[in-house]
Amino acid sequence: MSSVLQPAAAEQHPPTAGKYRPVSSHLAIAPPVSVVIPAMNEAENLPYVFKTLPDWIHEVVLVDGNSTDDTVQVARELWPDVKVVEQRGKGKGDALITGFQACTGDIIVMVDADGSADGNEIVSYVSALVSGADFAKGSRFANGGGTDDMTFIRKLGNWALCTVVNRKFGARYTDLCYGYNAFWRHCLDKIDLDCTGFEVETLMNIRVVKAGLKVQEIPSHEYLRIHGTSNLRAVRDGLRVLRVILQERSNRRALRRRSSQSPMLDSVRGEVS
Repeated sequence: MSSVLQPAAAEQHPPTAGKYRPVSSHLAIAPPVSVVIPAMNEAENLPYVFKTLPDWIHEVVLVDGNSTDDTVQVARELWPDVKVVEQRGKGKGDALITGFQACTGDIIVMVDADGSADGNEIVSYVSALVSGADFAKGSRFANGGGTDDMTFIRKLGNWALCTVVNRKFGARYTDLCYGYNAFWRHCLDKIDLDCTGFEVETLMNIRVVKAGLKVQEIPSHEYLRIHGTSNLRAVRDGLRVLRVILQERSNRRALRRRSSQSPMLDSVRGEVS
């Protein structure tokens, strides 16, 4: 990894000019950080989102889902260097994949545009990554986390789906369906995202485990959406998440069968030759 841990503001050993960027009072980093924000008609919420973003991040990539309000204009006013990418498909998964492709940073952070995420927490995610993690996964249920925006039914469903993933894939997650995550760019080559909806977060969580990547959960607090209504539908999207889990489980079994058959096939080929 290209990360470097070093005191950020020590007078005796100052960071090399232009190489390290201070992240906190005792941490400076070399790798550039990209923040991806998928947004559709979130003009009223963006001021709250951008207000909490740290000024040391390398770039902000806003993926506009064909907004009919002033989402793009507001984003440019709030962050003049924002990179705006037009989403050609539909769904959160499609928006994130589009945003990931446009990123130039070594570290990528996913942030929702509804004001529910606190950008000040990004330092915790980045710290976990430069300390050795491949994937920093936000959790509302880890010690220190919390949520203001989850009904009992959604909480129960999230717990049930999380339990299934932990048992079937050997994970140790405390939260499954949460979109505040960060990771090294190289992870994208190993998880190969191919879904378009809200279930993309679950797919990522499963595939990082299957790929053997080092995951560290980050306690995170989810706030209420500030303006507008969410496109999330508990039952519909819960079923889509379950479908992804079953598909990934089925793919894993098929891979195991192929792996177990390979030595036998090689032996047969050797005898024939």
